[in-house]
Amino acid sequence: MLLSTPISRTLLALVASALLAPAVLADEAAIRKNLPERLATLPPIDEVSKTPIPGIYEVRIGSELLYTDENGNHLIQGSLIDTRTRTNLTEARITKLNAVDFAQLPLKDAIVWKNGTGARKMAVFADPNCGYCKRFEADLQKVKNVTVYTFLLPVLGGDSPQKSENIWCAKDQTKAWLDWMLENKTPVKNMGACSTPISRNLAFAQKYRINGTPAIIFIDGTRVPGAISAEQIEKQLVASAAAKPGSN
Repeated sequence: MLLSTPISRTLLALVASALLAPAVLADEAAIRKNLPERLATLPPIDEVSKTPIPGIYEVRIGSELLYTDENGNHLIQGSLIDTRTRTNLTEARITKLNAVDFAQLPLKDAIVWKNGTGARKMAVFADPNCGYCKRFEADLQKVKNVTVYTFLLPVLGGDSPQKSENIWCAKDQTKAWLDWMLENKTPVKNMGACSTPISRNLAFAQKYRINGTPAIIFIDGTRVPGAISAEQIEKQLVASAAAKPGSN
């Protein structure tokens, strides 16, 4: 009868958690020890956490997710699917890991342009020599009532850093950017003293594991890697506005 009371059930749960905690820590220690020893090329493990499947743990390496048993004897690469809800748990977890607080973006370091009212906002990290970025920029022109913050991220090498500097230092940054991305008009070479935010953009990208371009960030923090169509942009703008805290 004692165990049927709410207080007793709470105490029982706390005791059970206390008993399980050492086992969980021991499993994590075994995983962190065994996997690197057995797989010499495995990058450093950032995080080990439990999954909804008993005895299976998530191993996070950067933004990549792997799965293993409690001893690190087996390594699973792929997606974890909840068949009851048909939810891709791996995809949902990666989306959460990749989220960037829009309010933390240093917007002063971005080139800004807008269509229509500009009421909806999004950010893009782009390399001027990225072909997918050019395709994405063309699709962006079809999206209405949006303000776009473009962070120059010259990660492709070659003359990407020089083009980025020339665009940023142009008299009209937005025009120089759009002329190059949409019409292949080479930006005028910067000949004067000009301070750019490129090093800060690169540092920000490294901090948030933005490794490729275009990288798109929406107002609710959702991050999308790679070019998407105008229809997909519109769909995500609507979804992000609905998901943003305080939007309802």
